[in-house]
Amino acid sequence: MTASGTLETPAVSRPLPSVAAFTKRLRGNLMKDDPATAAYDRIMRRLGISIGIAGVIVGCVELPEVAEQGRHAPAWWSVTALVLAFGWYPVISVVSALSGPRATRFVCGCAAVSFLGALASIPFGVELHSVDGTTVWPYRVTALAVTAAVLAWPTRLTVAYLLTAATSAAAATVYTVPALTTQHVAENFLRSAGLAALFVWCGTAVTGAAARVDRESAIASRRAAAQAAAQARDREHARFAALIHDAVLSTLLEASRAGTASDVLQRQAERTLEQLDEYRGEERDPDLLDARSAVLFLRAAVHEINPSVRFATRTWPGFDDLRMPVHSASTIAAALTEAVRNSLRHAAVPGREVRRTVTATVSAGSIRIAFTDDGAGFDLAAVTADRLGISMSILGRMRQLAGGSAFVESQPGEGTTVTLVWGGDGSR
Repeated sequence: MTASGTLETPAVSRPLPSVAAFTKRLRGNLMKDDPATAAYDRIMRRLGISIGIAGVIVGCVELPEVAEQGRHAPAWWSVTALVLAFGWYPVISVVSALSGPRATRFVCGCAAVSFLGALASIPFGVELHSVDGTTVWPYRVTALAVTAAVLAWPTRLTVAYLLTAATSAAAATVYTVPALTTQHVAENFLRSAGLAALFVWCGTAVTGAAARVDRESAIASRRAAAQAAAQARDREHARFAALIHDAVLSTLLEASRAGTASDVLQRQAERTLEQLDEYRGEERDPDLLDARSAVLFLRAAVHEINPSVRFATRTWPGFDDLRMPVHSASTIAAALTEAVRNSLRHAAVPGREVRRTVTATVSAGSIRIAFTDDGAGFDLAAVTADRLGISMSILGRMRQLAGGSAFVESQPGEGTTVTLVWGGDGSR
């Protein structure tokens, strides 16, 4: 901790420039994401990582069946079909971990289309009715491909893809497997389509819920901003009314009563003119929040999540000089509310109530927000890269904010402290 009370992170070794540049490019889309879509982006990334890992696992499980059915087909077809069916899933996992939802949707779409290519290649590599089994192996990958389509496309297009993929898989079984009855074909289609429909429903419900959370968060943020701005305008109107009443009108009244020149009246008139000049010369910007408005904005955002969180304010000399842009206050509020949500989700301790406190320290031109809880805590070194609530929704947001920074301190069993710092001049 420095003399000014600002936390500093310990020095760490930096990666090689080429690796750092490559990682920065991969993460470019994520850094540009709108904070208003944080929950949706987080769900998309986690689902992408899960689907990628699942694809790798399913591919490994299917290898013996691929080899068995490949005995009656050219080697090139087995390799080609395997790559088309499973080759995109490692890419999905990596892209979801390192890049943004746009890139995730793109590679998931490629995986879905590639699976149709694997089904379409069957007549070119497998002889008619040459598979000794109940289904050809790509049939069992249909649900996985449809799940990738859920992340790639809107619901209507995904349903169309589901019907296309299930029909193609059933037709491939008819082509490759001998002695199939109409009942068996119908059962294969319904089994494939039904399982895939379950994944479509689950994926659509999860992404839809995340989108609703983002919409509600954006509404709450706008409501808090409007409330803070209205309070700032009311205070400004009251201040101006007091100036008119206490200075201007009283001076005019004294002038009407005095009748002759007076030193007291002259000094009062000069002071009134100085006050009017000061008021006229002050910077007035409706998009700037003063110290009190900024604190009210942040308090409203926190209490929108959980009214029981204690919010305390400390001020240092010169705190009245703070002028915070509304967009900066919105970014800090988003990071702060994410810290509160993380605490509510993960910091619970059986048998006792967890205390949560936000302390806002305002000084000349800067503000420092510290959120603390005495809950379960966690090991920072054990936090994986996909824990986006910390890495992106808190630390990433503040790094992208001009003049902003953030620090997280926690130990298992010792609670957690999240510190957000903002200085209008960019210094910390």
